[in-house]
Amino acid sequence: MTAKRLTLPARVKALTVPLPAGKHIRPDLDDDEPAVLWLSKTAPPPGLWEELRAAHPTSGLWPLLLTPLEGDAARPWVEGELVPDDMSDPASHDPADLLSSWWAGSETGGGAWPGLAPAAGPDEAAADATADRAAAALLASRRQWRLGLVAAGRGADAPTVAGWDGPANHTGDTAEISAVLRSWEDRFGARVVGLGYAELFLSVAAPPATVDEALRIGAEHVAFCPDTLNDLPLDAYAAGLVDLPAWHFWWD
Repeated sequence: MTAKRLTLPARVKALTVPLPAGKHIRPDLDDDEPAVLWLSKTAPPPGLWEELRAAHPTSGLWPLLLTPLEGDAARPWVEGELVPDDMSDPASHDPADLLSSWWAGSETGGGAWPGLAPAAGPDEAAADATADRAAAALLASRRQWRLGLVAAGRGADAPTVAGWDGPANHTGDTAEISAVLRSWEDRFGARVVGLGYAELFLSVAAPPATVDEALRIGAEHVAFCPDTLNDLPLDAYAAGLVDLPAWHFWWD
């Protein structure tokens, strides 16, 4: 089953937030393909991501802060280096099964799979506010950013609908990534804020409060993105997750 692909022109009519200059991006810039992404020409002004996030329930368009491959400002967004036809439906994947399987196959994972960390139960308002702060922090960084809009029912699905294949060296189906992101949205109030060529930027409204809690979540991170450990032992990596309101992943 392939993930439902929604074209932007039909949805953008419901958007009342003014947009800067930009254009629709089609996979491989093929005019015969439906647009999977609207991309701004330049960096968005402060506060626009937050306005668009708040408008998502009406517009159906999820905002993303997009940064290019280092040394090549056109990849992957401007060049349409996107492969939505390679993606399945996130709903067809069980996040617990995915993480357990990835953990078992990871060289950095150790011991028995500990199972999913328990839900922390943040409310929507807290998750939204944390996402807004994370977006502002990313825009204030020295990276090059553009604004993207994707017709997705929830932020977790936006990478899949757009056809982003940043984790291709880990999984060739980004719907598997979105399945885990759905679970993190529900359990920890995580929100997809930004994407890079092979990077993912999340806000987290309910991060672990203790090292013991963080160890379970750290195991999920290792399974989800083995490169995230960056040669640290799991306990050291987990300690850094305590009270951390943003998670950053990258795949080599």
